[in-house]
Amino acid sequence: MFKRLQWLAALVALVFGFTIKLAQAEPHRDQCVVLISVDGLAGFYLDDPRAEMPTIRRMAREGARASGMVCSFPTVTWPNHTTLVTGVPPEKHGVLGNNYLERASGSPVALIVDPVYDKDQIVSTPTIYDVAHRAGLTTAGICWPATRNARTLNWSMPDMAGDGWEKYGTQAWLSELRGAGLPVDMHGAWCKEPSGGVRRDWLYTRMAAQVLKQHSPNVLIIHLVEVDHVEHKYGPRSPEAYWAVSFADDRVRDIVEAVQASPLGKKTTVIVASDHGFFPIDKDIRPNVVLAAAGLLNKDTKRAAIVSQGGACMVYVLDDKDRPATIEQLKTKFAGVEGVDRVFTAAEFAALGVATPAADERAPDLWLAAKRGYSFTDSRDGDAPVVPRASPGGTHGYLPGEAELFGTCVLWGHGVRPGTNLGEISNTDVAPTMGALLGVEIPGATGKVLRQGLSD
Repeated sequence: MFKRLQWLAALVALVFGFTIKLAQAEPHRDQCVVLISVDGLAGFYLDDPRAEMPTIRRMAREGARASGMVCSFPTVTWPNHTTLVTGVPPEKHGVLGNNYLERASGSPVALIVDPVYDKDQIVSTPTIYDVAHRAGLTTAGICWPATRNARTLNWSMPDMAGDGWEKYGTQAWLSELRGAGLPVDMHGAWCKEPSGGVRRDWLYTRMAAQVLKQHSPNVLIIHLVEVDHVEHKYGPRSPEAYWAVSFADDRVRDIVEAVQASPLGKKTTVIVASDHGFFPIDKDIRPNVVLAAAGLLNKDTKRAAIVSQGGACMVYVLDDKDRPATIEQLKTKFAGVEGVDRVFTAAEFAALGVATPAADERAPDLWLAAKRGYSFTDSRDGDAPVVPRASPGGTHGYLPGEAELFGTCVLWGHGVRPGTNLGEISNTDVAPTMGALLGVEIPGATGKVLRQGLSD
């Protein structure tokens, strides 16, 4: 009798435990998570007294903040936005850079701003919006990189110029936005204008307000662009950059106010993040000049080629003859070029979180990383591998370990533990944390849930 009772108790405990697990796995249909990416908003601005950021600083005080967020290599827009929503590095999600080289043709292929491929053709692991959508939650994306024709976004306007929204946006939503008086048909023209980012960010926040109030999505991802534009032209910590940071803070304020006025406002979490920091630059490195001097590139021959990524550069060996020897030759040559910080071969790619050519034919044979103050370009002009820039500016793409390349991460609102310092985190942690807030889990994510910043 006692054994039968023991068996019954064990069965009840098992069933009860399984029921609890199922209950915990239920998606939170009455909650919303908004991820705002402020492109180029370096983490150092949050503690810089010259940066006017009253909204984001208030959110940091009332919520949780990272002391710094380490981004993915190369620290450029398309890979890092994809890391933010997948919880894995480029090696796994497959978005290797803003562009890459097609080995067969020897020609570069642009990923920025999604002119060639749909989301499912370039993102090879699940995103937070994929997982949420498949769990029955609703999703929205505004100007988010690598989302062209994303089938799991209920409302989507991808990060595309020209007629991208007409071709790939959610047409019913586009009609709604027109009906609400928003100038969505000006977007293509604004993308072409040097100052168009200001109007674009203004428009994106109004679109966010509309979808939050009218459709109550469980996930909203939105990308603001102007800070990055300004820092490229004028450099970080310039007067123009401080203006752009203040402007971005105002746009975050607009979204927060829209959240508070939305049906799910009291159960919404807002995450403010960025894809990379910034270095100032005053010199250009021209790897093509090095390839030409080595006899690997001229008007008739292309035995090797490069694709620049700002503070990083991909080097492809296209001639299979003596490939190992050519790679070693180039490793030595590039290591001796002024401004080159590191040269990485495929054996070292795993530590960078990038794919090898054996695993992904789009991957280069070498990665170059520049020093602070230097930027790689595709120029073939002249004989000098390094030249002064006509005017100072700023860029990113560098190795992610420098504090100036850290991104911003602030969590605020429902489910966030107030006054929490998260310490130094990885941008792979953002998507799993969004999943925990929504009651879903991203398969294969390597980042961790930032539980110390979440309330019980």
